[in-house]
Amino acid sequence: MAAQGHRRGLDAQGYIEREGSSARVPCAFRPVVAAARDRFLHLFGARLNGAYLYGSIPRGTARAGRSDLDLLLCLRDEPTEADHADARALEAALDKEFAEIDGVGTLLFSRTRLLSDLETYDLGWFVACLCTPLLGEDLAEHLPRYRPDTLLARETNGDLALMLPRWRERIAAAADTDGARRPLVRSMSRHLVRTGFTLVMPRWNGWTSDLGEMAEAFGAYYPERSADMRNAAVRGYETTGEPAVLRSYVEDLGPWLAGEYARVHGIKEPRP
Repeated sequence: MAAQGHRRGLDAQGYIEREGSSARVPCAFRPVVAAARDRFLHLFGARLNGAYLYGSIPRGTARAGRSDLDLLLCLRDEPTEADHADARALEAALDKEFAEIDGVGTLLFSRTRLLSDLETYDLGWFVACLCTPLLGEDLAEHLPRYRPDTLLARETNGDLALMLPRWRERIAAAADTDGARRPLVRSMSRHLVRTGFTLVMPRWNGWTSDLGEMAEAFGAYYPERSADMRNAAVRGYETTGEPAVLRSYVEDLGPWLAGEYARVHGIKEPRP
């Protein structure tokens, strides 16, 4: 059993520390980060309230040619379908131009939503603890401090049961090729590992974004499922497109994890 006093990722008062910083961005990724910052600012202009990096690049653990560029953009108003389409086009252009990255993912939200009461322990926590400011206002100044407790666990990942039907639809719609399935395996593997970790996070009493450490923390409390979670952590980095993996996620590990999560932490507050 993991030690109850584990404080990795927490400050002296037991709050989750903000991970990542602009100083940790590896040299190889600085040109693409600068290009993304400038191009998104040009695209949205005065509507862009702020932009953030998240993921392995601001944590300093990104691998050239293997890691993706993850961004969150905060707009002054609600993003439209055209905004999302424009962002996808810019993502594709950056991915094509810079060999250092393997894909670009951009989240778009309004300032109002990110600071709403409903999102305080989900998107608000994500911005305050997992996002590194790139330009504009830092919304962390308007958000509370966060502890690794059951409220945070419920509101961050307490909706896996709702996601599983959509996962099944995506799997069914994907082309029957390794290349088409690989992004699904990667994203679903990572989501399951993170959900498994936040299931045990209050007992582990700490924070990490490393998939391997997440899987190990989970396995200390659920040894009967530890191999499944360790394998998912490996696939989150070294992705394959095996159809059997996706079936196991939506038929076995995913439903079990969703049920256990609801039992331990409850169901996430419904969103509109």
